[in-house]
Amino acid sequence: MPDGTWSLADAKAKLSEVVERAKTQGPQHLTKNGKDAAVVLSAEEYRRLVEAGDGVPKRPPAWLDPRFRLLTDDEHAELFTRDPDQGRVIEF
Repeated sequence: MPDGTWSLADAKAKLSEVVERAKTQGPQHLTKNGKDAAVVLSAEEYRRLVEAGDGVPKRPPAWLDPRFRLLTDDEHAELFTRDPDQGRVIEF
């Protein structure tokens, strides 16, 4: 597939070719049921995207999954704070 888009079934059958093209031609897009499902990147491209200038790894960029974003500290605290209500006492 010259445009870098593969059905998941084709990619599974030709995984070596998908990986080779990711290394030589750039990201290879995988589709499942006609919808975008994943992107195969070369290891070099992936490292370039996730490493900081000083070589210390950081989180992958959010654009790898547009639905993903990091929570702010306030959002995290609100979402994961335990409810102080201990329930009710039941006498047996």
